[in-house]
Amino acid sequence: MCGITGWIDWHRDLTQCSGILEQMTETLSARGPDAKGTWISGPCALGHRRLSVIDPVNGAQPMIRQTERGAYAIAYNGELYNTKELRSDLQSRGHQFLTQCDTEVLLVAYLEWKDACVERLNGIFAFAIWDEAEQRLFMARDRLGVKPLFYARGEGWFVFGSEPKALLAHPDIEPIIGLEGMAEIWMVGPARTPGHGVYDALSELRPGHTLRYDYNGLAISTYWKLESVPHEENAEETASHVRMLLEDTVERQLVSDVPVCTLLSGGLDSSALTALTVRHYERHGLGQVHTYSVDYVDNDKHFQAHAFQPNADEPWIRRMVEKLGTEHHWIKFDTPELVASLEEAVRVRDLPGMTDVDGSLLRFCREIKQGATVALSGEAADEVFGGYPWFHREEALSANTFPWALATPLRASLLKPEVAEHIRAEEYVADRYAQAVGEVPALPGEDAQSARMRVMSYLNITRFMPTLLDRKDRMSMGVGLEVRVPYTDHRLVEYVFNTPWEIKTYGGREKGLLRKALEGVLPDDVLYRKKSPYPKTHNPNYLNIVRRKALDRLDDSTSPLHQFVNAERIRDIAASEEASSHLPWFGQLMSGPQLFAYLLQVDVWLREYNIRVAW
Repeated sequence: MCGITGWIDWHRDLTQCSGILEQMTETLSARGPDAKGTWISGPCALGHRRLSVIDPVNGAQPMIRQTERGAYAIAYNGELYNTKELRSDLQSRGHQFLTQCDTEVLLVAYLEWKDACVERLNGIFAFAIWDEAEQRLFMARDRLGVKPLFYARGEGWFVFGSEPKALLAHPDIEPIIGLEGMAEIWMVGPARTPGHGVYDALSELRPGHTLRYDYNGLAISTYWKLESVPHEENAEETASHVRMLLEDTVERQLVSDVPVCTLLSGGLDSSALTALTVRHYERHGLGQVHTYSVDYVDNDKHFQAHAFQPNADEPWIRRMVEKLGTEHHWIKFDTPELVASLEEAVRVRDLPGMTDVDGSLLRFCREIKQGATVALSGEAADEVFGGYPWFHREEALSANTFPWALATPLRASLLKPEVAEHIRAEEYVADRYAQAVGEVPALPGEDAQSARMRVMSYLNITRFMPTLLDRKDRMSMGVGLEVRVPYTDHRLVEYVFNTPWEIKTYGGREKGLLRKALEGVLPDDVLYRKKSPYPKTHNPNYLNIVRRKALDRLDDSTSPLHQFVNAERIRDIAASEEASSHLPWFGQLMSGPQLFAYLLQVDVWLREYNIRVAW
């Protein structure tokens, strides 16, 4: 996995601007600690930082292929899981290869099929290819948006990068936030509306889209989106199909020339991936699988079960480690480490994020990186199979807003009234929700309940999943760790999206279909364990520290927060029971303590990035 950046400028010879390209590329060094490369030809400049996973010796980038028509150059971030099939197909069409890396396969696939190459790819990717003869840049992003890609454009120029920091290193791009950016931060964050880069100048290439840039300007096309089709198989057949897809996906995603591990929480999703990995290792004589888990000092003393986190993970991790015989690594952090990680997580993400949930993942990935370069993670199973509580709670199903963000009035009340009015706080969320619902592909003849659950599935896959994939990408690549997410395989997502809700909830359980598909793979007690999310600290010291720090910021007259927030309202919350509430204001994990931590992250971001607000 890697970091990419680049620049097209029709008014300059970019060979004279190599210093700027170097600066942009260097911002992505954490994503690619193993090597770096730049390439400039006339109006095109490409930069690349490499994390070596496949064919470390021969996979240097940007990679160039000379043809009779001219040069083709690629900067690529990702992994193709059908490299073997693509290579064989391309060889049968007369192409020859000099390396074993998927970068060359992707570049040759573009030579053969041009823009349509993306339809043949199974993997996670964001890439840019410069066609010298056509003087054209072609870019694409994977179907579910596992790998990020941002861009900005001006009169006669275009800049792109894996992360906002690469674009912000360009002298023509300033860290300015407009009304929509403020609404994204205060009312939607830590999520983002697809396509929005929050910064005024930045846009995001949406998942499943391609982009072409040439003398005529910019053109964006959709090559993949969820479609609704009738589901013809019964529950038994559906479970068998899901199992086949999942087994194939895991097999594909275990291909690597560097050490691989799995993240193990003891829950259904991660336990399944670990069990399938162990089976693969045993069949191929690859030795013992390494697994990793994260927890917090004294969490066992302070844990209290509630609707969003019904049980602790540690006993279930031990159960799976004993069952599968993995080499397990227990990683624990203390409260001061979590607080310290808040600022670092902002610098990695370039935006305020999921506070200690981000920070703990960043530290967790740093520990994993000491023993592995690639990890498999259970991200996205809940969005795909309907595991979150809001799939099953009437107040969320009937809320007429994003079900993971039911606290819109509370969030609006944190702002100064004039700010809330200026950014149309609650209306902005309502508009974004209406936009998302308007995209849902209807299935003719579907009854009202089934149609509503289809909407819920679509919202979770296209609006909530990207938030967690963003988090996973930034925090893992922030330390040079590649995390693969088998549940985002587009074949699996397409199939399960169209599975009727009564089959998804087979046996009357959340994720009942996945449980049915995994019978015989996991012990029954693990198979039917109640869902528990990514672990967070339950130590009351965390709340006490972030609440005090947030109040200290409000007592500081120089804090940029004063431009936006209703300080008295926040002080009232700090003094009330809302401060320690388990009712999330975003997702399952961001409740009272995370509200104060989010304010701290916004303060850090506004200061360190020298954000200028364009009212």
